[in-house]
Parts: sequence; C-alpha cells; structure tokens
Amino acid sequence: MTRATTVRAVLAAAVLLVSVFITLTMSPRLGLDLQGGTRMVLQAQDSDTAKADRESTDRTLEVLRGRIDSLGVTEPTLTRSGEDRIIVELPDVQDPRKAAEVIGKTAQLTFHAVQGPGEPGEDGKGLTLPDEQGRELALGPVALSGAGVKEASASFDAQQGAGWTVSLDFHKDAGRDWTRLTGEAACHPVQDERRRVAIVLDKRVISSPQVSPTVSCGSGLPSGSTQITGSFSADEARELALLIEGGALPVPVEIVEQRTVGPTLGAAAIDASARAALIGAAATALFIIVIYRLFGALAAVALAAYGVISYAALVALGVTLTLPGLAGFVLAIGMAVDANVLVFERAREEYAGRPGKSLRSSLAAGFKGAWTAVADSNVTTLIAAGLLFFLGSGPVKGFGVTLAIGVLASMFSALVIARALTEIAAHSRFVADYRGVNGIAIPGRVRTWLTRRDPQPMRFPRRWLTVSAVLIAVAVAGIVVRGVNLGVEFTGGRLVEYSTSRPVDVETARTALAGAGFGDAEVTTAGAGDISVRTGDLDNDGEHALRAALAEEGGETTKVRDELIGPSLGDELRRNALIALAIAVLVQLAYLAVRFRWTFAVASVAALVHDVIILIGVFAWLGRTVDGIFLAALLTVIGYSVNDSVVVFDRVRELWAKARRKPLAEVANRAVLQTVPRTVNTGMGALFILASLAVLGGDSLEDFALALLIGIVVGTYSSVMTAVPAALLLERTSKVPPPARTRAPRARQRAGRRDPHDNGARV
Repeated sequence: MTRATTVRAVLAAAVLLVSVFITLTMSPRLGLDLQGGTRMVLQAQDSDTAKADRESTDRTLEVLRGRIDSLGVTEPTLTRSGEDRIIVELPDVQDPRKAAEVIGKTAQLTFHAVQGPGEPGEDGKGLTLPDEQGRELALGPVALSGAGVKEASASFDAQQGAGWTVSLDFHKDAGRDWTRLTGEAACHPVQDERRRVAIVLDKRVISSPQVSPTVSCGSGLPSGSTQITGSFSADEARELALLIEGGALPVPVEIVEQRTVGPTLGAAAIDASARAALIGAAATALFIIVIYRLFGALAAVALAAYGVISYAALVALGVTLTLPGLAGFVLAIGMAVDANVLVFERAREEYAGRPGKSLRSSLAAGFKGAWTAVADSNVTTLIAAGLLFFLGSGPVKGFGVTLAIGVLASMFSALVIARALTEIAAHSRFVADYRGVNGIAIPGRVRTWLTRRDPQPMRFPRRWLTVSAVLIAVAVAGIVVRGVNLGVEFTGGRLVEYSTSRPVDVETARTALAGAGFGDAEVTTAGAGDISVRTGDLDNDGEHALRAALAEEGGETTKVRDELIGPSLGDELRRNALIALAIAVLVQLAYLAVRFRWTFAVASVAALVHDVIILIGVFAWLGRTVDGIFLAALLTVIGYSVNDSVVVFDRVRELWAKARRKPLAEVANRAVLQTVPRTVNTGMGALFILASLAVLGGDSLEDFALALLIGIVVGTYSSVMTAVPAALLLERTSKVPPPARTRAPRARQRAGRRDPHDNGARV
C-alpha cells in the first residue's frame, strides 16, 4: 500500500470517527416545517418620527424578542433579514392570531393632560381622541411616555372592585414627571374634564381616570406608580402589561409573510423522507453493486460514509434542516454516485484500451482522468446551491445550504474514502486476477452494445436540434394555453390546508365557504382527503371564521398548513425568481466560457434554457403549482444539466486535443459514445432516489420530486442531443483553433518503478 493510500485511509477514518461522534451526541436543528409552528416575516415601516433602516430594525427586533419571550414560546428564533425585515419563528405555535396581535402592535404608550373646551387639542402639539365611553377628549402634548415605565404587571383588584388592572412603576425621573402631571390636573375642580389624565396606547385612550379629590393642587401623586383601570379581562390586562413591559416598537411593522405547519404534517414529512432516503439509497447501492461488483460495493460503503459525514456537518454547523433541505440531503445521495461512476468508467476504458495494464494502474488512471470532469461538474452544482442561498428565501435557503454541504461531502467520499478502499482492494492479487470480482475488468453492457453497434448520433446534428425545437414549442404552447399556476408565494394571498374528521368533498366545502362570505375562495383537495383553500386578502380573524365554516360540514377541523404572503412580498419574490434564473444562466455561461470554449459554453447554456422551458411547460400542462420549492428544483436542474454537459464536453476537449486534424463531428461522436455509460449509470442512481421521493415522500415533496425527475430526464437528453449538436454548428463559424494537446507531466515521462501486476507498464 502506497503512502498516499495510507494518508487517505487515515484521513477518512478520522473524519468518519468525528462524524459518528457528532451524530451520536448532537441533535439536528429542525425547521418549523418539520417540527410544526409558525414563521412570520415582518416588514419595518417608516413612521412620522423614525425611518425603517438597519439600526431601527435592530432595536425593533430586541423589543419583539422581549415580547415573545414573555409569551412563553419555547426556543423562539428572531433574526434580521436585509435592512428592514425580521424573521420570527415560533415553534409549536399553531394559532398565530395571538402572536400576531402582540407582535404587530407598536405599543406607543403616552400620558396626556386633558384640556378643556376652550383649549382645542388639534394645535400641532395635542390631539383629539374618544375616551372609553366614546366622548371626544382634547388632549395636550405628551407629558410622559412609556419609556419611563420601569415595570408593568397585571393584577386583580378585589378590594376596590376595579377588576383586572395594570400596575405601573416608573423610573425615578419619570416618577417626578408623573407627580407633576397629576399635580397640575389636581388644580381643577372635581368632575372637571381637566382633572383627568389620559393614558393612550397606539392613539387609543385605554383609561382616563380623574385624580382623586384627596390630592391637592401642585402636590400630585407622591409615589412613582399608578394603576390603569378599564374593565379589562384577565387576558386583556396581561397583554397590555406585556406590551408596556416590552416597550414601544421604534417603527411599526407589517406581517408580509406567515407560514404555519401542523406538527402532524412535519412528523409525517420526516417519516416519509426517511423511508424514501433508505429505500432510494438501498436501490442506488444495489444498482452500483450490480454494475461494478466489488468496487461498486466499496462505493456503496463510501456512500454510507457520505451520509454520516454530510449529516454530521449539518448538525455541527447548526444548519436548520427544513423539508426542502431534507429532500436536498436525499437528492445529494444520488448525486454522490456520480463521481464514483466517472472514475470507474474511466478505469474501464483504461483497462480495456490497453491490454496488459494492471488493475491498479487502470484505477489510478481513472481517478486522474475523471478529476477535471468531477471538479467542473461539482462546481456548477455549487454555483446553483449558492444562487439558492443568496437569492432564495425561507426553506429554499436551507435547501441551498444542504445541497452545498452534500456536494462537498460527496467529493470527499468519492475522492478520499472510495479511493482509499478501492486502492486497498486493488492490491489484492485475488481481486486483480478475477475479472468478474473487481468490476473494472468487465466492460459493462452499455459499453459493449455501443462498441458492437457503433452508432453515429452526431452525423446529422440538425435533426436533434429540430427535435429539441419541437419539444420547446410544445412546452411554450402549454405556458400560453394553460398558463403558469403561480403559487401564493409569487402572487400574494393565503393558502390554508385543513384536515377534517368527516370526509368533505370539494363542492360541499365550496358551498359552505361561500355561505360564510368566502365566495371567491379557491377550494381544492390536498393529499389524503384534506381540503386546500386559497384566497386573496385574508387576515387571521378571517381564517378563523373560514375554519369555523368548514367545521360545520367536516366536524373537527385541524389546520395542517397555512401560508400568508403579502402582495408586495409576492411581487418581490417573483422578481427575485426571474433574477435568480437570469443570474444562473449568466454565471454558468461565464464559468464554462473560462473553463472551455465559448462555443461549448453557449451550447451548454442553450441546453439548460431548453431544460428550463420544457420543465415549466410540463408543469403548465399538468396544472402543477410553481412556487419557491419549484424554483429550488429548477435551479438544481440547471446545475444538473450543466453537470452533464461538462462531462461530455470535457471528453470532447480531451479527444480533440489528441486528434486535432480529425473532423470535430467524428471526435464529438466518439466522446458521446464514451460518456454514455456514465450518463446512464449516474442518471439511474439519481432516478432511484427521486422515484422514492415522488412515491414515498408524501404530498409535500411530490411536486419537488416530480420537477427533478422531469428535469433530470430532459437534462440527460439535452446534454447530449442538444448541447453537442449546437456546439458542432457553432464551431463551423468559430475561428478559434482546436485545443492544444496536454503534455504529460515529467514524472510520467521518467522511468518509474515497475508494478508487479502491470506486465511492464510504468506507474
């Protein structure tokens, strides 16, 4: 065993031990769509006295943190997003009405002197507001603000018969202001309006008591405390104390997005994804074992190690694991096979193309020859993951992070763990001598069929481009005729899914909701008998009324999922989706132009645009929803499509450099035939995973898996039958010379040590 193999083995063992330790000792951080709860996105608004900038948003966040902590929510999460947005996550909160009421209030508490009839309040410094009985009060300017309140608490006053009250304790300076305010009010006769002190919350008079007759003029109330009375209920008194205690928001906030997921749906999603992962991974492992025998089994071991490493990385980095992120984790298992397939297919070519070459040398040549394709294809996937993170929102960001970690972990498992295992196995004479054991010495059925038939698919490139043009035309027709069913995330509105104890058909639910005043609601089925309701503008009270109307027909009605997107946020998300697609195309074009030829780059981008249009068109024909999760799948398909094109063009570049005088069509045809086994085997590995997600992943992942299934099938086709023909036609107009032949490294030119299994070959 060489020193390099020993180093890889030790490194692999160390990383695996650390990963196993993390897996056994740390728990993952689950997103709300997996554990249940409510997620809100708050937009800070400019006020008369403050601008919604980064500083004011940070102060608002701290005030909200105090309010939410007082609500008793377990492990809430509050983070600022951008300049003026705050993301609030409340685990286990299924009814967001209470939280929304507390969160959304600005809680501007002020104390005012009441002016008489001859002293109008609307003088630029005061204001006129109705009191508790609806009578107009002319108020003077603010004499004391809520910032002076040291502590607020709700209590029941049984002795005075005042019921529930809110007691306030003032800071020292504010206490003096309170004494002065009550002392000035006490100078007016009993029952005079001016003897009252108005307590105003968010421009609403909540209490306006008269100063007691026992208080003399100018002396005021000596203590630094007071009570607010107003026929409060227990909940109202506690909420008022909570708002005052938490302080006033520096700027008002508006709820622009709200999502609620029931814990049952989250648990079901975890179970479904786990089943899909286990079955899909087992099917993928069995497939590569059948194809590559012993080396396939070693790759399956490396695949299991990949799963442990990537999971440990997610846990150690504190990444919030969302439902799309879980799907990305499962998808990356299928993509992790790609590097192993590339290496093994190159090793097969080396073994079959050079009689007498040893298994060890063929394997080393396979790793060396596949390196550029592995690197370029993974970089393109990382670009897609980066775009998901920086341009996506909410769960889509989690998918981007999970996908990126999965790509890096898959490269480590293939290039370090799998390589160490296969190199150790290749040192065995038994493995090297028995062709049916190692899996490298046998050519494979696809390669054998291609060698025997020797097809020439690139002889007539225009024919394939015509087929692609027809597919695009059909897709565009679907977009024009059927239209794209944009989800609430892109249009704004509210989407709520309910589970009822008694079966309710769509027509019955629609009639019940129309009778309750929701005639414009779009009612459909969702999952196993659940009812999905989509409306435009619907607040939390409206949703409560909607659920009550549905409960009259369906019995006990449980909210499974709730998504509220404001119209401004919907416009922004739709605009960002288009920007993400445009940037994805441009970034991929720039990267490929640098790594390859401009003709190859343009052809690859044309193929990915072809895939995007067809995928959107298929969803339009099927009437499927296009939302943020679909965007995540679409950007992943872009990365996968370019991944396939990179592998093909990498082989074209390599062969063309060795045969610069041969017609490019002949070179491209040979490159396509050499890479078809890899394309088929990699695609099958991913399809096993995605088919498991589509069938077993539940309704939450069905559209996601379907989009990826369609995208991978179309992307596999276009990387060969669209990208390569397009490059051939572009090269006819290009004046750029063929790529230069790569010179062999000096180490390979020098005489080396002999391999006892190589029959004279040098390593």
